Amino acid sequence: MPKPYGRAVAESAVDMVELVLPNDANPLGNILGGRVMHLIDIAGAIAAKRHSRRDVVTASVDYLDFVHPIRVGQLIRLKAFVTRVFRTSMEVEVGVFREDYRTGELRQTSAAFVTYVALDDEGRPVQAPPLILKTAEERRRHRDALKRRRNRLAIAAGAHRRYFEKPS
Repeated sequence: MPKPYGRAVAESAVDMVELVLPNDANPLGNILGGRVMHLIDIAGAIAAKRHSRRDVVTASVDYLDFVHPIRVGQLIRLKAFVTRVFRTSMEVEVGVFREDYRTGELRQTSAAFVTYVALDDEGRPVQAPPLILKTAEERRRHRDALKRRRNRLAIAAGAHRRYFEKPS
């Protein structure tokens, strides 16, 4: 039997862990926000690449809060998975956690929704495979992704007019 064209969420999911080192931290001993953003982009891009089996570029990052600190010597764990494919773009949810390596306890510290665009071999946008949804939670996230996309497009249109169009 031929394999379906689309890919399930679990096929491209990412679970990435790093030790927070002094070079990753601010003077207070907490991981730098920029370092967290960098790791979010890497984890998200890996999920998008696995799903599309293509190179991808980052198109947008939604609102990001740093709710709890991650200190030097602690583990930062990132969980990323595709929530929806739109055609050439994919929304990826990335959860950031502080992991206690002694107990295994996870505490979510941040989350972001990142949009990636799949590229062909010449660097042009190309259609990504559809997402196969298997659980009620995946279907809910898929529905919510459409609402977020509509908001992103509306915000982007306003920003484009404000910053990139010449005044008349």
